[in-house]
Amino acid sequence: MNVRLYILQRGTAALMVPLIAVHLAVIFYATRHQLSAEDILARTRNSATWALFYGTFVVAASIHAAIGVRNVLTEWSGLSGRMSGLLGFLFGAMLLALGLRAVAAVVLP
Repeated sequence: MNVRLYILQRGTAALMVPLIAVHLAVIFYATRHQLSAEDILARTRNSATWALFYGTFVVAASIHAAIGVRNVLTEWSGLSGRMSGLLGFLFGAMLLALGLRAVAAVVLP
């Protein structure tokens, strides 16, 4: 793996650690207080804070996963580095598109 991708993947991992912790805390809070989907959406609609939080999470996870898929394909599949890179990129782009769509569905009115 080249050094830039290595550093980028480690950087996105470091960024995701506090995001995952907050995400899990939110899940525990919502389940402990028995919040319904309607209650949760009422709190997240029109919230720039939640949009920024989960948007950042989606971008970091997409980059991290794309690099990881590229590496797994390169090491285990016998595909060329170029093809592994393309498939990793496509996978990351799909995650990014689906994740940002999910964020929009939760925060937009």
